Amino acid sequence: MKRFPKSISDRLTQRIESNSLRKLGIPNNLIDFSSNDYLGLANSEIVFNQTHEYLIQSNLKKNGATGSRLLSGNHKLYLETEDFIAQFNQSEAALIFNSGYDANVGFFSAVPQRNDIILYDELCHASIRDGILMSNAKAYKFNHNDFEDLEKIIVRNPNATLYIVTESVFSMDGDCPNMEELVALSDKYNCFLVIDEAHALGVFGENGEGLVQMLGLENHIFARIMTFGKGLGCHGAAILGSEELKSYLVNFARSFIYTTGLSPHAVAAILVAYRSLESDKKSILDLKQNIIYFNQQLVLMGLKQLFVRSKSAIQSAIIPGNENVKRIAGELQKNGFDVKAILSPTVPAGQERLRFCLHSFNSKEEIKQLLELLAKIVF
Repeated sequence: MKRFPKSISDRLTQRIESNSLRKLGIPNNLIDFSSNDYLGLANSEIVFNQTHEYLIQSNLKKNGATGSRLLSGNHKLYLETEDFIAQFNQSEAALIFNSGYDANVGFFSAVPQRNDIILYDELCHASIRDGILMSNAKAYKFNHNDFEDLEKIIVRNPNATLYIVTESVFSMDGDCPNMEELVALSDKYNCFLVIDEAHALGVFGENGEGLVQMLGLENHIFARIMTFGKGLGCHGAAILGSEELKSYLVNFARSFIYTTGLSPHAVAAILVAYRSLESDKKSILDLKQNIIYFNQQLVLMGLKQLFVRSKSAIQSAIIPGNENVKRIAGELQKNGFDVKAILSPTVPAGQERLRFCLHSFNSKEEIKQLLELLAKIVF
């Protein structure tokens, strides 16, 4: 075996010494409070069987796309699915990418131009930040959900084309920005507003359409990034916007152009999962009720002060220190609950946390038992 470079070996050693070394987990039979499968669609036999049936009916018995979408990989399911997504999300057009990461990297590396400015929330996801790093535009972060801070940066750049990017639900805190206030600010200064809805799809709105659409703000948004690996329980993502934006991305988004397309099975799963949002409103309602119940129990058990305020499926308890939060997560896991510790440097030092993900299939008794155990451990 060839020797390992010392410079990167030292980085691994630093992770070990700080008790923050990441490792791949293995499947378990614990009660799920860690996955992003908010509606249980990833394990839905109905979605699985309907996807298979749809492929047979469409005579698409292929294991792969065979090439990029610009060459041989643009099978007919792509067109049907993108049309459905656009209609469902009340958008002029939709363009599917292989993942949420690919969508964000593709958008931010291609759309903002040299001399443009990107203004991004300081807690935006790594995929957004990586895309910004690949852009020729300048970028400035603003304080989390602080639109006074954002406006100060805007007025300092009166002649630039400005892109504002944030998330409708933040992946680590689970909180939401004041979307109406942000839209008003963006409209006031003629900015281009970009919203990542990865953790809002399937969670907000009567049909799980996301926070932007639930609030009726979709016509004020330049681009929405909808990721399917969370609420839809499958894989891939789509960027929603105008037909002109879609054409531009097809021509200039490198993460779209230079990759093999998704397989027919992957795209069929997206379509079937999207359709299930319309047909299975019970799961969406069950999730909403579990979010309300979880927050009620936090108050009753005196745990509220530990948690970031959130009305989403992500509920985070701040427990500083990698060793401390890992110990508490281990206790919860020993008692049958799959709750993960989020360590620094994934989050800033001192902001380590337990991240609880709620689902439509979690029972109220499971939620109560979990929080009773947490209270016993921390108090």
